Amino acid sequence: MAQNDRRANTRVSFQTTVDVRFTRGQEYPSCAIEDLSVKGVFLVGIRDQAVGDSCSLTLCLSGTSSKLCLRIQGKVMRVEEGGVGVHFVEMDLDSFYHLKNIVYFNAEDPDHIQEQLVE
Repeated sequence: MAQNDRRANTRVSFQTTVDVRFTRGQEYPSCAIEDLSVKGVFLVGIRDQAVGDSCSLTLCLSGTSSKLCLRIQGKVMRVEEGGVGVHFVEMDLDSFYHLKNIVYFNAEDPDHIQEQLVE
């Protein structure tokens, strides 16, 4: 499902992994992503965190001639049996630009992404 009806932001299925480090010291290298939006991500398999915990995420994408890493600060907003939902609280402009493009090019309705960003 590309869009979750409970949330206003379009979420896309994007098969990759992210390195996650929580401020309390726990690290989860190569953590699977269930879905992704311009404002957050659902991380599969993380269980020992609580709502409000802060983390740093590094999502690296490799192309044929280069590697791009997005660095994002987040906060756990929900905890479920299968993982945690993280809201993005801070990222640099380049990371936001690339994240927006990932979501845009994987969305069923890309024009809706632009509307969300304007809001």
